[in-house]
Amino acid sequence: MGESRQELVAWLNDLLKLNITKVEQCGTGAALCQVYDSIFGDVPMHRVKFNVNTEYAYLANFKVLQSTFTAKQIPRTIPVQQLVKCKMQDNLDFLQYTKKYWDQHFPGGDYDAVARRQGQGVTTSGPSASAPRKVASTGAGAARRGVTPTTGPRVARTGGAASAALEQENSTLKETVAGLERERDFYFSKLRDIELLVQQACDEDPEIEKQEDGLIKHIQTILYSTEDGFEIPAEADGFDDQETF
Repeated sequence: MGESRQELVAWLNDLLKLNITKVEQCGTGAALCQVYDSIFGDVPMHRVKFNVNTEYAYLANFKVLQSTFTAKQIPRTIPVQQLVKCKMQDNLDFLQYTKKYWDQHFPGGDYDAVARRQGQGVTTSGPSASAPRKVASTGAGAARRGVTPTTGPRVARTGGAASAALEQENSTLKETVAGLERERDFYFSKLRDIELLVQQACDEDPEIEKQEDGLIKHIQTILYSTEDGFEIPAEADGFDDQETF
């Protein structure tokens, strides 16, 4: 029997210097990519994104992982579509396999996880959010040393109303952006599911894609149509995009 969820999470945090709290978080693909980087040392970690929360970004991370599996001839199919749903059992099964592979192939020695991912992600050795912060001395203590104290009330007297209005406007804009991002992610997820169904149908019966007036062709036309002036961003860094899941 493989390690428990708690043991696997503790192992990941110790190896990668992260603050992962549950195995479902492996569904982003980022931590998995770095586990294999700790073994081989040549996974393109600059292409792996840790602080992401969309299925599209998760798929991009798994594309990097799949390329590594292909290059290193690892005899294991990555169940990408199941893992990116961030369900516990699917990610637990794959993480247990990953830990077993790591136990067998990790070369030993020190692995600088934070440097390899260029500081992405929340590290266990980083500053605590509740750690005290140094502040400039104010009040009577500063006055005794001949320093003019700088306190909040002076700022409040000169710009309190304007500052409050700006804070309110900023808060409103943040709520609007958050709502738009949730809506965008929701509809993208739906379109991605439709695209996967279309691809599955074409794989099962390639002839239906050749029917110019068929339903599949009409769906593809809608999925891949663009507006005037829209350009699909080019892939950066010349990474090999021919690998598939």
